[in-house]
Amino acid sequence: MVNSWFMAPGAPEMVSFLTLPFAFPLLMAFVVWTVAIKGYALWHAARGSQNGWFIFLLVVNLLGIPEIVYLVWFRNKGVSASHVAPAPAPAPSASTEA
Repeated sequence: MVNSWFMAPGAPEMVSFLTLPFAFPLLMAFVVWTVAIKGYALWHAARGSQNGWFIFLLVVNLLGIPEIVYLVWFRNKGVSASHVAPAPAPAPSASTEA
């Protein structure tokens, strides 16, 4: 047993979290979840021109909680007129009347 200044004599040694058999898959699941939900929320914030939300979501990492709050309550639900492509011009008619 390792005695150091922060361990009381006779106290059991702490088991590292990453040595537990479920720890690595759980950690990888959290990483995949966080990256996926963060990417989705950032995409919506950028597309909706919500710069404040974009910066906040880019900086804050809390396992997707702020991203879920943004996606549920604060994102633009509809497509704004600035993001709609203009309709193509009608093709000229092929018939010529003389």
